[in-house]
Amino acid sequence: MGVQLNHTIVFCSDQAASAAFFAEMLGLSAPRTFAHFHVVDMENGVSLDFMQQDGKIALQHYAFLVSDDEFDAIFGRIKARGMQYWADPARTQPGQNNTHFGGRGVYFEDPNGHFLEIITTPYGSTI
Repeated sequence: MGVQLNHTIVFCSDQAASAAFFAEMLGLSAPRTFAHFHVVDMENGVSLDFMQQDGKIALQHYAFLVSDDEFDAIFGRIKARGMQYWADPARTQPGQNNTHFGGRGVYFEDPNGHFLEIITTPYGSTI
């Protein structure tokens, strides 16, 4: 077995709400609890483990590779919630998505300000 990412901790101000947001937006199963974490399991065996933190949270970027159908569903939920979204990480292209490497991508924020990205084609792909 090669080196694989197993889990990462997502610091947040309200772990139940944050985990529920990720699960809902990404169309994943409801979060489960493990020890003091709220856990969202991804389709590839990796988990996002939400941990509540008081005070300032260091903002992170999380990118998710999704199918075209999943992109449509997630993007639909972003628009239905009236959320801001961008085509680029610098946020210079609001209300747009991108078509890098022949796929589609969009950036949006979670309730804590973490910068989330969904893409249909891995960066660097040659389609």
